[in-house]
Order: sequence, then structure tokens, then C-alpha cells
Amino acid sequence: MSDERAETVVDEDAKGGKAGGFLGSLKDALMAAGRDEMPSSPARMAAQVLAITPIAPPAEKVAPPAVPAQSAQQSPSAEEVARLARTAAVLRAPEKIPAPAIERDPIPTTRVVRAEAPKAPAAAMPERTQLVRGRKAIERGTFAQDPVVGFLVVVGGPGLGSFRPIFEGNNTVGRAQSNRVPLDFGDDAISSEAQAYIRYDSNDRSFLFVPNLAKTNVVSVNEKKPTGAIELKPMDVITLGRTQVAFVPFCGTEFDWSEIAEA
Repeated sequence: MSDERAETVVDEDAKGGKAGGFLGSLKDALMAAGRDEMPSSPARMAAQVLAITPIAPPAEKVAPPAVPAQSAQQSPSAEEVARLARTAAVLRAPEKIPAPAIERDPIPTTRVVRAEAPKAPAAAMPERTQLVRGRKAIERGTFAQDPVVGFLVVVGGPGLGSFRPIFEGNNTVGRAQSNRVPLDFGDDAISSEAQAYIRYDSNDRSFLFVPNLAKTNVVSVNEKKPTGAIELKPMDVITLGRTQVAFVPFCGTEFDWSEIAEA
């Protein structure tokens, strides 16, 4: 076989000590390979090349470079890198001088004032009603004031609908408050003092109207101008200035305060 031949040639060259050296051995190997009946396979050719190629001594193992202790440590996190970047940006940025504050007038505001609901007054405790058992005598002693015997009701002019009481005895009628029957509703045509008199006599239970003839203002009763005392009847209309009053008696033939006093 070709392999055996090649080995024989190599052995002979080694034993004979030919001076060809490496080139002679390669030439002989090629010539021997040409005498092969079939082409050599890649594996066989590699074996032949290795047979004639001097084997280099194994290379010395080179130790890997020592890693610095700092590189062996864990790499910084993303948060640390961002913090360091912000710190460097602050150091590089120029110092900013704060702008002076501008004083401004305060903006007026509108206050909405709502009225508080009026508080309801506290309900007063009602007085207790005393129970009267049996018939109790009613006291009828002295009068607290002059008893009312009739009324003058305004039926025309200022003070329409108002009234004034007539008392027992002699009553002066005029515009001022000093009169016993004051018609102070704003009618300047009425005399200030005593334009007329109204008298009630409890003995005969009658009313008399007496005009004051000393006054220039004229009065009338039922459209008649009396020149002296006249007796008043229920609902007689008396005109004084621009005011008309109706006479409404309370005492008379049917009732008088003397009846209560005697009882």
C-alpha cells in the first residue's frame, strides 16, 4: 500500500542520514503519493503532512491578565448614574441670582354676606288658668279712670275709621292733645282748643252738644248750625272743619254706670 511505502521511505531517509533534510523528505513523499493507485482521502493526506511536518513544541500557557479589583466590583446602577449626572450638571451650571420680588397690591375679593335668618323668639310659658269653683263675687269699687259713656267715630276727612271715647261729665273737642276728646288727625280747620263741648249727665242720662260761639270756626250737627246747646241722638253726624264724626252712645236710658255702682 501507498501508506506503507511512504513510511518505508521515511524510515530509510532517517536511517541513511541523507542530506536532503526537509525538502528531500517532502519530495520523496510527493513521489510516493504519485505512485498510489487511488487518490488519497483527506484524512490520509493530513496524516502524511503531519508525518513529514516537524512538530512544534507546545506553546507555553499564557496566564490571562489580572483583572483590576475595581473592575471586579459590580457596575453602578442606573439610579446612581442619573444622580451623578444631575450633580455634574448642577456643578457645571452657572449660579442663578434670584430676581427681586415685585410687591403687588393684593387683589380685592368680594365677600358674600348672607343675612342670617331671624331667630324665632322663645315661646313664653303661658300663664296657668285658675279654676274658679262656685260663684265668686265680682268687685265693683272705684273706677280706674273716667268711665267711657260714648264714642265719636270719624266717618269723613282725615283719620277715617278712627274713634275717640267720650267720658262722663264735660268733654272739650278740639285739634290739640290737651282736649279731652282730641281730633288730632291733621285737619287744620279744627280749632286747637275747645271748638265745642259734649256733656253727659248721669242723672237724666242725656248727651248735650254745645258749640263754642267764641270761635270763628263754625260747627254743625246733621247739616244744621246750632247757636246753643242741643241734645245728641244716636248716629248724629257732627261736622268740625273738614272732619265728620258720628255720635255712638254707650250709656243712656237702657244702661248707666250708676247701676253697677248701686248693685
